Amino acid sequence: MRNSEIKIVFIAGARPNFIKIAPLIREARKYQNIKPILIHTGQHYDWEMSKVFFEELNISEPEYNLNIGSGPHGWQTAKIIEKLEPILLKEKPDLVVVVGDVNSTLAGALVAAKLSIPAAHIEAGLRSFNKEMPEEINRLLTDHISKYLFATEPQAVKNLIEEGISKKSIFYVGNVMIDSLLRLKIKSKNLKFYEKFNIKPKEYAVLTLHRPENVDNKKTFKEILEAIGKIQNKIKIIWPIHPRTRKQLEKFDFCRKIKKMNNLLFVKPLGYLEMISLNVWAKLILTDSGGIQEEATIIGTPCLTLRKNTERPVTAVQGNNIIVGTNKKKIIAEAFKILNGNIKKGRIPKHWDGKASQRIIKRLNRLM
Repeated sequence: MRNSEIKIVFIAGARPNFIKIAPLIREARKYQNIKPILIHTGQHYDWEMSKVFFEELNISEPEYNLNIGSGPHGWQTAKIIEKLEPILLKEKPDLVVVVGDVNSTLAGALVAAKLSIPAAHIEAGLRSFNKEMPEEINRLLTDHISKYLFATEPQAVKNLIEEGISKKSIFYVGNVMIDSLLRLKIKSKNLKFYEKFNIKPKEYAVLTLHRPENVDNKKTFKEILEAIGKIQNKIKIIWPIHPRTRKQLEKFDFCRKIKKMNNLLFVKPLGYLEMISLNVWAKLILTDSGGIQEEATIIGTPCLTLRKNTERPVTAVQGNNIIVGTNKKKIIAEAFKILNGNIKKGRIPKHWDGKASQRIIKRLNRLM
């Protein structure tokens, strides 16, 4: 470890990024020789999807906000690169830290690589093996241009090694998202957000849906909605609906179908604490979100993943997550099993203990 100041730029842009960045910045600030700089790309730009997380996760305002906004993947990635490069040239950081698998992740790692600045990828090695997912392309490219790779689970380490990446660059440290979850679990549980909807705990399910392969494909989306229609006959379902998902409902003329589901409740996108609170007290979670699969493993709420695969296999192998795909019969059958009390028991993976950020910053301090 050197004695001079280490300047680390942290790049975030989407809702899950903030959850992962928060514990890293808090930990970095404990070191007198580390100067953290936060850059918010503005990939998610409305209140529910971005700013509220700064308040709930106790993150100070970013030093830079690129205000990119929503747009096509190529355009968005290019705009982030265009605005990020002058900042890195000005700041001359010793390290760039990127998290997750969104466009901001790849753009940050790519600019760093072009400027010969070492990059660290938090949540490296996760693979769905489905290259039709934009996130899969971001994961692959980011891992292969980053110098330091921090993995959340054993399979991620194995994936990186099989892709030819040196073991010396890979560190199995656990999951920083769980650091945030455990820090706020009691507070969110006590929030009892379900009371806002005049329902009792464990008498409702939660649905989240936003993946392009689900909501951009009319046939797949219809299949999922038909399954939801059957399940909501048995239990109330609360659906915090993503803006792109709402647009697709209108595009495919599914709104009339949804209105007939009297036990399905639409709500606007929720803050982090509200969402955790809702999930903690739910009987069942139906989702295509990777982060929620991980959170469900910790909070113990049964989780059905509405995808054919997952880049987070530990949640299904060790946790309580079940991959059900998008076939309505399979979704309905597995949901009814849970509602009838047939619940899969899981265990918490190694290093998912709330200390991943400590391991990462300690390691980076030594490496730099």
